[in-house]
Amino acid sequence: MSDRADDFDRGVVNRRSVLGDAWVDKSLAGATAFNADFQSLITRYAWNDIWGRPGLEHETRRLLVLGMTMGLARWEEFELHCRAAIEHGVSIEKIKETLMQGAIYCGVPAANTAFKITTDLLRAAGKLPPSQSLAAPLRVASHHTFSAPQIHVTVQGEGPPLVMSHALGLDAGMWDALAARLAAKHTVLRYEHRGHGGSAVPPGPYTMTELVDDAARVIREWGRGPVAWIGLSMGGMVGQGLAIDHPELLRGAVLANTTARYPEAAAATWAARIAAVEQGGMAAVADAVVERYLGPDFRAAHPAEAAALKAKLLRSDPAGYVGCCHAIARVDWLDRLGAVRTPTLVIAGGKDAGATPEMARAIAGRIAGAELVVFEEASHLSVAEEPERFHDTVAGFLASLKMPFSPSENPS
Repeated sequence: MSDRADDFDRGVVNRRSVLGDAWVDKSLAGATAFNADFQSLITRYAWNDIWGRPGLEHETRRLLVLGMTMGLARWEEFELHCRAAIEHGVSIEKIKETLMQGAIYCGVPAANTAFKITTDLLRAAGKLPPSQSLAAPLRVASHHTFSAPQIHVTVQGEGPPLVMSHALGLDAGMWDALAARLAAKHTVLRYEHRGHGGSAVPPGPYTMTELVDDAARVIREWGRGPVAWIGLSMGGMVGQGLAIDHPELLRGAVLANTTARYPEAAAATWAARIAAVEQGGMAAVADAVVERYLGPDFRAAHPAEAAALKAKLLRSDPAGYVGCCHAIARVDWLDRLGAVRTPTLVIAGGKDAGATPEMARAIAGRIAGAELVVFEEASHLSVAEEPERFHDTVAGFLASLKMPFSPSENPS
């Protein structure tokens, strides 16, 4: 830009960054003596004075425009800005949530049109997400436990029962891709720990025994046990407790990126994290957690996934997070693992600093017959960093498990 740029020039810069060069070149070159003043007006005042204001990032303004044009049924303008948002990397999740919000405040007919236009644009851009049928049994059903504290669960698929348990600060969405694939052969139940997602947030601190009892309640209320268990990080700790204290509920367990006991030095680290969240909320730890959960190479190659993970952490309830931190900091199953007879697969990330391969070996070494697999290039969220290998490893283990007894079977 020239050092003598005026408001029009500054507006053109913003206009190009939002809508792209092709559209702006077409608009400016196509100006006539009839509409040139109008083009100048919107470039100076809309694109410089408004889009150039420092109070909101361009991405936020893009989403606001989608909502506003949707509410006004300005579909040509909506399509223009929606196409630009997709082309400039605004996450599909954020666009979807904007349209969902609009369904309430702009009306369902407007949302229906907006979703249709956006779907066509995503398809044309080669970014349309995979199909997610709502036909039974593929639909993801959402429920809560009857017992308290209420635990939020989702169920999908048909086949032998399978339960998935997520990591600290996340929710059942952590398992979306894997659950969809496993649901082809299993009835998959995902649940959210107390203090997380759609589950209740009772006063803390929590204990690991309480988290294990929550999981046992979920399985018993479901009435489909014994189940195969897949737990990562905190979910893996809960899985160990189930195998120790409620072995009748499990027919197999996958314990991923987890530990049975932390070294004494870790107590200070957990205390510092708890204090940070109590004082500054989730924003005080979100960046550090993302760095622990996802390795630097993965974050660099998948910035949108790293950003989505941070956003998820920021939405986590600080009280629930802290409550579970207290439970995790005191986890101590190691000396009791020798009694476990549940078939067990232990997965570790070779670059996982929080739940190291050594911690995984300690678990596998105490459980008779346990299999250990190390994903050498993975960090803590191995299911996100190596989804294909995680799926194939878990699917192979599940296929080796004895099928659960069905009430319809004749035991004789």
